[in-house]
Amino acid sequence: MLELILGGYVAIIWFVFIKKKWFPWNIKSQIGSAIGGVLLLASIIFTVNLITPGSEDVRVINFVTEVVPRVQGTITKVAVEGNTMVKKGDILIEIDPKPYQLKVSQLEAQLQDTLASAKSLQQNYDSSKANTSAANAHLDLMSKRLAESTELAKTGAGNRYDVEYYQAEVLKAKSAYDSTKSSEKIAKLKLNAVIGEDNASVAQIKSQLESAQYDLESCTVRAPADGFPVAVTVRPGNYAVSMPLRPLMSFVWYDQRIIAFFDQNELRFVKPGNDVELTLKALPGKIIYGKVDSIIWASSQGQIAQSGSVPTAPAEMLHAPLPLKYAVKITPIEMDGEPIPTMPMGARGMGGLYTEHLKPLHIVRMLVIRLHAILNNLVFKLP
Repeated sequence: MLELILGGYVAIIWFVFIKKKWFPWNIKSQIGSAIGGVLLLASIIFTVNLITPGSEDVRVINFVTEVVPRVQGTITKVAVEGNTMVKKGDILIEIDPKPYQLKVSQLEAQLQDTLASAKSLQQNYDSSKANTSAANAHLDLMSKRLAESTELAKTGAGNRYDVEYYQAEVLKAKSAYDSTKSSEKIAKLKLNAVIGEDNASVAQIKSQLESAQYDLESCTVRAPADGFPVAVTVRPGNYAVSMPLRPLMSFVWYDQRIIAFFDQNELRFVKPGNDVELTLKALPGKIIYGKVDSIIWASSQGQIAQSGSVPTAPAEMLHAPLPLKYAVKITPIEMDGEPIPTMPMGARGMGGLYTEHLKPLHIVRMLVIRLHAILNNLVFKLP
């Protein structure tokens, strides 16, 4: 584009000074024309880069999930092949479920036994209360007989043997009462030990059963989102382990992000909602439209990691490291009813942001982007 502007400027100089000869073409006019051309180009470059900043580092980014199973076991089925589009929830891998099914069956049987035991807790408590009442009545009777025998022995109407007998019986009755009272408390504690609506022992087995059923369901590995798997090298018979060191495959999400990187002093007039145009080398000749979603005002050079150590300062006499660029998140949109094109993951290109300032000059950036889109059709390498 600058070449076109410079060519137009030269054509005007030729028309004014050479063809029409409205002004003399001497050393002064020649120097003035050269200086004017330099000033014209400089003013256009600096102005356009502020009101429509451009970036040659535009990237298409996809989320990637490393597929790692929750459970381990022998793979019985690989339901997908690499680079095949699938929907969220579609089956990717199936792991032998038999060990986990056996665990579920075992806990289901244990749950029924625990439920039966829980139903008898009320009967145990009622029985313990009855035993306590009986032991208390016997203790009262033995205490009464002890008091009567003691009174008779004092008057000489009774003998000392009866007093000693009933003293022993009272101690035995007291021990029996304490034992039944303790059993009653234990039975009451078991009866009142509930979590929600279930007895504690029932709730414990239900929790274990729910965990086992979750493990059983996890034997079927499903797609986390709409997308396609890559690097599908597992086959039936392989043993899957629940460790992130050995993922079964990588899953590329269909959801995409477009990120463009700009120098730190280019974004002073850019705001969310500004128009965007970009072109990708993977889609030659095509212009993709969008809006500025947000500016990520952060880079790793401004981060201080928690370490407990004094931050390392740059050494003396060394040049400062080059500043990192800031990223702008772009949302693609439909234009004139044309759908958003499918963009390959990792596609690179260039683009421009259009601010609200000096809109007539936006045509310079538009022409530059369209020129790049055309040049993307050319492959610059020897056959």
